[in-house]
Amino acid sequence: MWRRTAAIIKKEFLQTLREPRMWVVLLLPPIIQLIIFGYAVNLDVENSPIAWMDQDRTPESRELLAEFEGSPQFRVTHIPAGDEEIQELLDRSAVHAVVRVLPGFGRDIRRGQRTQVQILIDGTNSNSATLISSSASQVVARYAARIQGRHPPSGRMASGPGPVRQGPLLSAESRVWFNVDLKSQNYFVPGVVVNIIALVTVMLTAMAIVREKEIGTMEQLMVTPIRPMELMLGKTIPFAAVGLLEVLLVTSAALLIFRVPFRGSLLLLLGCSAAFLLTTLGFGLLISTVSSTQQQAMMASFFFFMPAFMLSGFAFPIRNMPLTVQYLTYLNPLRYFMEIVRGIFLKGIGLAVLWPQVMALLVLGTTLIGLSVLRFHKRLD
Repeated sequence: MWRRTAAIIKKEFLQTLREPRMWVVLLLPPIIQLIIFGYAVNLDVENSPIAWMDQDRTPESRELLAEFEGSPQFRVTHIPAGDEEIQELLDRSAVHAVVRVLPGFGRDIRRGQRTQVQILIDGTNSNSATLISSSASQVVARYAARIQGRHPPSGRMASGPGPVRQGPLLSAESRVWFNVDLKSQNYFVPGVVVNIIALVTVMLTAMAIVREKEIGTMEQLMVTPIRPMELMLGKTIPFAAVGLLEVLLVTSAALLIFRVPFRGSLLLLLGCSAAFLLTTLGFGLLISTVSSTQQQAMMASFFFFMPAFMLSGFAFPIRNMPLTVQYLTYLNPLRYFMEIVRGIFLKGIGLAVLWPQVMALLVLGTTLIGLSVLRFHKRLD
């Protein structure tokens, strides 16, 4: 058995890697996709253009302007003179937000009275609007905290001749774990690794058996004593090795190019990658057994990958999806591997935490491989 399987493995390696162009196809596109996705998929609010409308023109309002100009999240690009110009700027998306200081801003601060700052945000992109709103509120809160000592509230209460108590008695302090700088690249780049490996391995494996049909060697394989399981192993193992090579290559690029923190174990990542490859290669083989041409196999690969990508939790949290769709994601191997890779990269967690995801991948992979073998055996009969 192993001698026949080894012969198929050797044949597959020679057939796949004998052309130098195939090395380019295997190595260059994943790196290009990682760079493009890594730089393009970025939700950080940095240098967002904003407009500043000061209707108070006092030292206090200019001090607030300095706070926004000193923040790395914002860049003041326009100073509108009226509401019509504000409307035009937002209509043309020339700015992401407009900060308007109302008349009496400085007077109210000097009197220790409550005052407000109006922030108009372009809500076309709801995610960016939420981040901009949060960042602008933080800038205003820092300014308010600094001036509170200089201009205490007029409604404060004092008891006796002792010092006046200012500010709240209770304050909350937040501490961010795992992604201290809150960089979206640290969250998205490991997800890009998952998507690239899934796409490459599914497409390569989906065309494995179909290629035999198109070049006319399937009949030769059918008259040999090789069994369906041996043929499947011979077709799968080379692409599993290619998949693990892709894991090492793309992970190295993520660490060197994007400086994504890697706090876990590389051996654990490779072991979990092998379990994930069992599912992608199994699905690729299943596509290969039901397709008649390589074009059909490629189209079926994209038909699998796009829904799997959307339901993997790469960009959209699964908990925010409808309940029916959340149940559907339990059949998606990309969901489990996405959690594994992000956990290993950012949190440094081990198998004691990740074993449910690993078991799910093993169950899905074994099922898909078994269905592929049964399907191929039926076609031979």
